[in-house]
Amino acid sequence: MTPLLKVCDLSVRFGQTVAVDGVTFDLARGAALGIVGESGSGKSVTCRALMRLLPPATNISGSVEFEGRDLLNLSEPELNTIRGKRIAMIFQSPASHLDPLMRIGEQVAEALVEHTDLKGRAVWEEVLRLLDVVRIPDPDRCARAYPHQLSGGMKQRAMIAGALACQPDLLLADEPTTALDATVQKSVLDLLAQLRREQNLSMIFVSHDLGAVARVCDDLLVMRRAKLVERGPVTRVIDAPQHEYTKQLIASHPDRLASRQVAAVSQGAPLLEAQGIQIRYGGKSLADVLTGREGGFVAVKHADFVVRPGETLGIVGESGSGKTTLARSLVGLVKPHKGEVLFDGAPADPSGRGRVAYLRDVQLIYQHPYEALSPRLTVQAAIAEPLRRHRLCPAAEVLRRVAELMAQVDLAPDLAKRLPGQLSGGQCQRVAIARALAFNPRVLIADEVTSALDVTLQAQVMDLLLKLQKERGLTMVFISHDLAVIRRLCNSVIVMRAGEIVEAGPTASVFDAPQQAYTRALIDAIPHLHGDAA
Repeated sequence: MTPLLKVCDLSVRFGQTVAVDGVTFDLARGAALGIVGESGSGKSVTCRALMRLLPPATNISGSVEFEGRDLLNLSEPELNTIRGKRIAMIFQSPASHLDPLMRIGEQVAEALVEHTDLKGRAVWEEVLRLLDVVRIPDPDRCARAYPHQLSGGMKQRAMIAGALACQPDLLLADEPTTALDATVQKSVLDLLAQLRREQNLSMIFVSHDLGAVARVCDDLLVMRRAKLVERGPVTRVIDAPQHEYTKQLIASHPDRLASRQVAAVSQGAPLLEAQGIQIRYGGKSLADVLTGREGGFVAVKHADFVVRPGETLGIVGESGSGKTTLARSLVGLVKPHKGEVLFDGAPADPSGRGRVAYLRDVQLIYQHPYEALSPRLTVQAAIAEPLRRHRLCPAAEVLRRVAELMAQVDLAPDLAKRLPGQLSGGQCQRVAIARALAFNPRVLIADEVTSALDVTLQAQVMDLLLKLQKERGLTMVFISHDLAVIRRLCNSVIVMRAGEIVEAGPTASVFDAPQQAYTRALIDAIPHLHGDAA
């Protein structure tokens, strides 16, 4: 049977840099192909090359035949009849690909307006249906919101809804579940599997999560340094890997690290403490004033927790549960409506006069590094900026210190002169981690810092954080939707849902004997190397 997609000797060059080197594969109609590999290995570039979504100066060679037509030889008008309708793509970073000036509903509707006969109210109703399909709560409110008003996971789901709008024949999914919590990730993976069955959808699924790939894909490609190093059925590659790099990927998966758990922390005086934190968005309406209600949207409801010196507290929960909002309140980016933050036993001043001194001790690593880093500063300049601005080391030592920090987070020296837009998502995240470590903080608040990383680097970053914790007595608050990572890294955990802490305790107790049905659902949804197997 003729394959739907036939890629032969695909190579991509950016100037003298080889991003993809001689990749060849076929994809049958209705099949799902997984592509895994280290950050910067060429996975995303391969997907973009298939649709010719690369800068004009890019040198692309080889052939990409879709139903017998070579996409590399089509004109732009011919390609535009295929993009979005026959072939759709879910991009890795929704924050970079959603227009900040357009409402979410308008962006989901674009493909419907361009490629279907739907008009007016029918378009809006289909938008709401698509948002509901990807499990966005209150689709009407989400459709009327701008991207900055949604959590990272909700933005990712909105992008998935837009890609599915025209029921494409081929879906290119570039890290589509990276920003999603475990339960929503499972629902999206189940949705993609359902679409394959019902619509005979073909799919290329790019991910650093081998468990997610095992759940939805038939075959697997492993890439490293622009080359294809291994291919075969998913189960064969996972159970009997041939290439040393594939063996390293599998050994680094959280499934294989589950037994290496951290011990509980001994009791002591808290270093960081939240007391009755409540965070509310929006003001009072006239009805709120007349009825005596507080009004607005409550993002965090009475959060209490303590973090002791040397401890790592994990915060987990579904997208939009208040995890990031709570983290931002700890560093003064969001002012609590009620409650306070204590640091070292005294009221903290994260948003007042003591902010600069406080933030030298308490550093936040943001969820979206592309948004957190200046697009005009090179890697070297971005890491050097806090060193110079806060005089954290002598001027003559700045570049040496930058090199040390880059090495700590496994950033190659030749990346020092690159801008954020020239980095992969994982590389950009490492820059953000290095920049935070420049302050030598006592507390590190890490908001989804491993979500964009491949499993080998994820394991390296976890080992790095554990090493820093041991050597410096570093205290951490670690936010993640990846429960396997939380189990590996954290001493204690709190589970959030709809702004509330619904369960808390030592990590082993919460994972081995969860008290809440929601916590059990989160744990059951963790993707494993053998698909749905626990």
